[in-house]
Amino acid sequence: MPPDFQLDHVAIGLPALDVAPAFAEGVLGGRAYAAGPGIGFRWAQWQFAGGGVLEFLEPDGPPGFLHRFLARQGPGVHHVTFKVPDLAAAAARARALGYEVVGYEDRFPGWKECFLHPKQAQGIVVQLAETDGSDAPADATPPAPPAASVLGLRLVARDAAAARRQWIELLGGRCEERAGELWLRWPESPLRVVVAIDPRAPVEGPRAIELACPRRLALPEGPHPVLGAAFRQLAGGEA
Repeated sequence: MPPDFQLDHVAIGLPALDVAPAFAEGVLGGRAYAAGPGIGFRWAQWQFAGGGVLEFLEPDGPPGFLHRFLARQGPGVHHVTFKVPDLAAAAARARALGYEVVGYEDRFPGWKECFLHPKQAQGIVVQLAETDGSDAPADATPPAPPAASVLGLRLVARDAAAARRQWIELLGGRCEERAGELWLRWPESPLRVVVAIDPRAPVEGPRAIELACPRRLALPEGPHPVLGAAFRQLAGGEA
């Protein structure tokens, strides 16, 4: 049986949160959803039509993982978060499949987490989180169009077997193969992941956050000059 995991959100690391609203709200039409402090960072989330959520992180306090991420590669997609029913069981499942679990933390009320390192997880941090639901916003009704819908994340991986092990066997994605790509969905999540298989790719990892919208979005060509991530608006048939 595949695990009952759900893709919760895509997170972007950047130097300062105050630059996020102009894009998340002003360009995409999203609605502020949740925010709070972390250990060495602060975070804020925006929700979009259809229920998809983007999270933005800024460094705070003594140097930590986010400071290192920004110093190494600048702003951009940092991680994807999967909600899991049992963190200890999810971590054991990951170890049994050959992954090293890092950052295991179960001290905080209502929230437990651990991570797969991007060196093992095809160029992206994967966060596994168990929550008692107390982190959910009081109003979870997503905005309606013409707000954009966040469809999910497109990545590239060199090895098809490794991609299937990670996204299907470990994380429980329901997979449809399309022209050399793995299209992965989770039944209770509005977000999906598309993994393009390219054995010659110089670097594995995120390529674009994919969007749909009934209006034309004012998106930059290539990576956003401030947020670092690339955003791609899809036609209806591509979603």
